[in-house]
Amino acid sequence: MPPLPGETMAEPNLPPRSPLPNEIPDPLAEALPEAINEPAKRRVIPLVWIVPIIAALVGGWLAFSSFLARGPRITISFETAEGIEVNKTRIKYKNVDMGVVYGVSLSPDRQRVLVHAELRRDMKDVLVEGTRFWVVRPRVALGSVSGLGTLLSGPYIGMDIGKSARRRDEFVGLEVPPVVTTGLRGRHFTLRTWQLGSLDIGSPIYYRRLRVGQVTAYALEPDGRSIKVRIFIEDPYQRYVTQNSRFWHASGMDVRLDANGFRISTESLATIIAGGIAFQTPRDEETGPPSPENAEFKLASSRNDAMSEPTTGEKRYLVYFTDSLRGLSVGAPVDFRGITIGEVKYIGMEYQAKTRNFRFPVEIALYPEQMRSRVLAGRTKSDEPPPSDQLIDDLADQGLRAQLRSSNLLTGQLYVALDFFPKAGPAKVDRSRAMPVLASQPNYLGQIQDSVASIAAKIDRMPLEEIGQDLRRALQDLDDTIKRAGKVVDRVDRELAPQASAALEQARRTFQAGEQVLREDTPLQQDLRNTLQGVRRAADSLRNLTDYLERHPETLLRGKPDDPRQPEPVR
Repeated sequence: MPPLPGETMAEPNLPPRSPLPNEIPDPLAEALPEAINEPAKRRVIPLVWIVPIIAALVGGWLAFSSFLARGPRITISFETAEGIEVNKTRIKYKNVDMGVVYGVSLSPDRQRVLVHAELRRDMKDVLVEGTRFWVVRPRVALGSVSGLGTLLSGPYIGMDIGKSARRRDEFVGLEVPPVVTTGLRGRHFTLRTWQLGSLDIGSPIYYRRLRVGQVTAYALEPDGRSIKVRIFIEDPYQRYVTQNSRFWHASGMDVRLDANGFRISTESLATIIAGGIAFQTPRDEETGPPSPENAEFKLASSRNDAMSEPTTGEKRYLVYFTDSLRGLSVGAPVDFRGITIGEVKYIGMEYQAKTRNFRFPVEIALYPEQMRSRVLAGRTKSDEPPPSDQLIDDLADQGLRAQLRSSNLLTGQLYVALDFFPKAGPAKVDRSRAMPVLASQPNYLGQIQDSVASIAAKIDRMPLEEIGQDLRRALQDLDDTIKRAGKVVDRVDRELAPQASAALEQARRTFQAGEQVLREDTPLQQDLRNTLQGVRRAADSLRNLTDYLERHPETLLRGKPDDPRQPEPVR
C-alpha cells in the first residue's frame, strides 16, 4: 500500500542486498540515511501499588487458611430459638467448647427454627446418627434443678456423641435435656409399662433402697398400647440385673392394712414427689447370670404385682358366673387359699337364648407352676409334680371350683377364689372349647341373699294381718289385767299396810324385850348359867358311871364291891 502524502514509510531493518544484474542504480536512494530499529523500554510498577498488592496477597492467604481450618457445619432443628444468639451461643460437650452458632433461620414451613452451627475441625467424626443436641437453660423440675450456671453465662447447646457409623449434618434438637451416659460404665435396659406414672428423665432407680441408676428416656410405642422406658444401671450394680429380676414403680407411698396392722412404706422421700423405679430378684428363685445390654423387662405397678409375676408361661381359663360382677375388675387377683396364682384378664356378658338368661364369662390367667411344689435334691422322678394341665384336672376332680369373694367390705371389691367344695362334688374341666372352662360356685353373699329372699317369701306368706289383730286383742287383755293388778295393789296398800306396820312394831318390841332378857347381868342369865353348870356336873357323873360299868359290867348283878381302901363303916 503506497504511503499517504507527507508520510514516509520506514523500511524494515534488513541487511543490504546486492544489486541485480540488470538493475539500474538509483542515485536518490543512495543519498537517504538508513533507519535504525531500537528495542522498546520495560515499564516499571509505581511504588504506591506495592502495599495494596501485598495486603491482597496476605488477605488471600488468610482466607485460604481459614477455609482449610474451617470445621464441619451442621443444622439443628428446634421448636423455638429461646436463648440462642448468633456468634454468641456456644456448643459444648462435657462443658468443653466444640463450636458456635453462626446463623438462625426458619424452616420452609415456618413451624420450626433452624440453628446453623460450625464445629471444630476435629469434631467431624462425631457427627453421626445418635448424636443429640439440646439447649441448656435453667430448669426447675419436681426432682431436680439444673442449668443454674447459665444464669450468668447464658444458655448454650449441649451435645452427646452417638455411637453409629452413619454420618449426617442435620439433627433434630431435644426440648428436654437427656441423661448423658456416654463414657460411664454400666448397662442400658428397656422396661415396658402401660402407664408412665410420675416417672421422668432422671428419675432414680433403687436396688434394696440403694440408688443404682436413673431413667434416661421414654417413648410411646407406635401402637399406643404401652410405653418404652430406657434406664441406665451404673457399674458395678448392673450385675444384679438378671433374667429373673422384677421391676416395679416405686413412686409415692405403699399403704397396706393386713393382719400385721397398718403399714406405710416408700423407697425414699424423693420417690414420693418425683417418682422412681425399684428392682429385686425373688428370694425363692435363682439369680442366674447378669442380663445382657438392652435386655427387656416388664415394669409392674407395685411390688406385690412384680413379685407375683410368674417366671413361666400362663394358662388361660374361662369361668362362667351367674352372680353379679359389681366390684370385679380386670386385674383383680385369682387367689388359692391366700396365695395369688393369677389375675382376671377379661369380663364379658353372654345371652343364652334357650334359657333366656344371662351369664357372665370371666377370663382368668393362672400360673400353675406356682401351685406345684419345687423339685428338691434327692427327689425321685415319681415324686415330681404332674404337668400344669393335669394338675388342674386332678384338683378339679377333688372339687376345685372358682368363686367370687369380697376382698374389702368397705369398697365392695371382688376377687376370684379357687377352693375345694367337697359337698358340690367333682367338676371336670371342659377342654372341648378353644379355652378350657372351669366350674364355678355361687358366692356366699349370693347364698345369703337367696336365704334372705326365701325367709322374706315365707314371711310374706304369713297372715300378718290376723296376727296383728290377735296381738292387739292380747295387748288389750294385758292392759286390763295390769289395771286390775293395780287396783289390788292399791287395796293392799290401803287395808293391809297399817296392820303390817303394827305387826312389825310388835315384833320390834318383842325383840327388844328378848334382848333385855338375854343380857349377861340379868338374873335369868345367872340362873341359866348355874343350871348349865349343874347339867355339866351331872353329865360328868354319868360319863364316869358309864366308864365304870364298861370296865366292871358284873356290878349290875353283884353290886359294887367294897373298896378296901375305904375304912369299914362303924356299926
